[in-house]
Amino acid sequence: MASRIWLIAGPTASGKSALAVRLAEAVGGEVIGADALQIYRDLPVLTAIPDLAERRGVPHHLVGVADAADGGSVGRWLAQAQAVLARLREAGRDAIIAGGTGLYFAALTDGLAEIPPVPADVRARATEAFDAGGEPAFRARLAQVDPAASERILLGDRQRLVRALEVFLATGKALSDWQAETRGGLTPGAWRSVRLMPPRPDLYARCDARFGTMAASGALEEVRDLVARGLDPALPAMKAVGLRPLAAHLAGDLSLDAALDAGRQETRNYAKRQEVWLRGRMASWPTITDLEAEAQWRSFLALNPDLTP
Repeated sequence: MASRIWLIAGPTASGKSALAVRLAEAVGGEVIGADALQIYRDLPVLTAIPDLAERRGVPHHLVGVADAADGGSVGRWLAQAQAVLARLREAGRDAIIAGGTGLYFAALTDGLAEIPPVPADVRARATEAFDAGGEPAFRARLAQVDPAASERILLGDRQRLVRALEVFLATGKALSDWQAETRGGLTPGAWRSVRLMPPRPDLYARCDARFGTMAASGALEEVRDLVARGLDPALPAMKAVGLRPLAAHLAGDLSLDAALDAGRQETRNYAKRQEVWLRGRMASWPTITDLEAEAQWRSFLALNPDLTP
């Protein structure tokens, strides 16, 4: 049987990892992580990396493989994922790509624009221009060099506005033009997908319970060890959900209860942002609203009645 590609996306704590393992067992496949935080090996508990028991012997790729000092990027993940897909295709094994980072799925399915890196001084100039003149003046300036981006980017989205200008300043070419030259992407029809969208109150309750369990099961020690390394706080790993309040507790600035409450709130906010992406950018994907593992599997089989190992 030819190798198949299965995509499983969903917010944090929605059951993606368990469903991916169940599917991998059924089809003899392997799992590729699509999570911008689980790629780091330093925070396995805090980022809910599946442990060996949870993996049940299923090979996992791009999970817990990078050091926290590594900045990482969508482009790097995509290149690594494509390399794994090529190996699995050659071996005739199915690939199950599971995670909660919407940009990774978008790059995989639609391709990625090969935009040259922007030097730090150029990025600083664009940021200073926004801060100095405010959004209306900045947007008017951007409209002169990239009218499509100025019109497309929502009000208040400082990060994307600055990104659009810095790309033009660095390359002399509009970000919109770079994006129009997107290369790669999976062949339409070559993959199947599902998004997990459980009811928000149930998902939030699971998020709250899980964060407390994480803190009691090694997350505090992980944060202590990582903070002790003195890494740049701008690194992706240092922005892991829940890290900052736990670090504040370890520093004596927050009680444990206050840190847990803050971590739970961060997790709920993160889940909500992921849901927004799923509803907007993955609206066409088949949807499973169950939260419990057995119900999710039954729903998955109903969506894929021809599923065979």
